[in-house]
Amino acid sequence: MNILLIEDDMIETMKLQRTVSKLQLKHNIVEAKNGEEALNTLKEATPLPDIILLDLNMPLMSGIEFLKILKADDKLRYLPTVVLTTSENRADLLECYKIGIAGYIIKPLRYEDYESKLHKVLDYWNINELVRA
Repeated sequence: MNILLIEDDMIETMKLQRTVSKLQLKHNIVEAKNGEEALNTLKEATPLPDIILLDLNMPLMSGIEFLKILKADDKLRYLPTVVLTTSENRADLLECYKIGIAGYIIKPLRYEDYESKLHKVLDYWNINELVRA
């Protein structure tokens, strides 16, 4: 799969890369440090990513602002977007689902729990028919 990771925290980016490598997954990961960079990446992307992993708390443009722009675009609105966040704020969760996300995952503190959650998310999207279409 082609994955667009939108994450401003270098440690979180390294953690995801480490997990994908440790699980021996053959996914291509493109990184963006904020929503603006991600939108620019998406404009030039060929092919488009199969899935977007999105942090909510970022500089310049929040994850929710990014989602609103993404879902308003006729070409990009169908890209499955899974939020990976530390925010347990119910208002954030409901707003994200209202905008049209594919999933909302709270980043656990323990690395083993993070690895387990990420593996499940990537396994699911790897076999999902939308990604194959």
